[in-house]
Amino acid sequence: MNMETLAQTLDCGQCFRWNRLPDGSWDGMACGRHLRITEKNLPAVLDDGFWAGYFDMGLDYGGIRKRFCTMDPALARAARYAPEMRILNQDPWEALCSFILSQCNNIKRIKGMVSRLCAEFGRPVEEGRRAFPAAETLAAAREEDLRALGCGFRAAYVLDAARKVASGEINLEKVRRMPLEDARAKLAGIRGVGPKVADCALLYGLHRLDAFPMDVWMKRVMQTLFPGKKPAWFGPYAGIAQQYLFHYGRNHPELFRGKRNQ
Repeated sequence: MNMETLAQTLDCGQCFRWNRLPDGSWDGMACGRHLRITEKNLPAVLDDGFWAGYFDMGLDYGGIRKRFCTMDPALARAARYAPEMRILNQDPWEALCSFILSQCNNIKRIKGMVSRLCAEFGRPVEEGRRAFPAAETLAAAREEDLRALGCGFRAAYVLDAARKVASGEINLEKVRRMPLEDARAKLAGIRGVGPKVADCALLYGLHRLDAFPMDVWMKRVMQTLFPGKKPAWFGPYAGIAQQYLFHYGRNHPELFRGKRNQ
């Protein structure tokens, strides 16, 4: 991984608190920790225990890509297109809340909402930055407070999620260990959480690499490149395959020329 390929992971839509600065460095927050990544300190960052875990450096992505390349030519092209892409080990609550906010939204607006939420409710950390607000903190908020931050209809969903997580009704560590269908069903008990948001929370927050979020783009990819196949066909690392395919599909619109957006 180098500074150019870092974008494959930090700018692919799985996280919302990282920004690329004009000098090419990356500035962000994760699990209450602030980091600025530069070309000079990147090797040390990837050697640090916490950040190595965050960037999932212990998983053999090269071996997984090699397996994908034997399964299907289209999957091979996608895996080779962004070979440094990794699935981050994010805070489970932050990922769940962020993807609830992602509904009917774009990355720029999601980042804005997350930033305002942190500024209003997050605890202070070094250099004047704030951590992502705890579920217990948001559980005590009012819906109108969240709407004032631009959360819109999602405010009620965030509150329901925060209250269920804070009360223990939804125990995210237990969800992490559940069979995939049971985990999806448990998260779907939160108001506003459908299959896509549930799978995003599972993949990006609980590191369930068998989860396979399906949005409009992924439906088009599956219909075009893998007709008749289900996510389970990709195996235990289906979530990594999904990330390769999503990125590849978004950057190759010619694949869908003449096809309806379903």
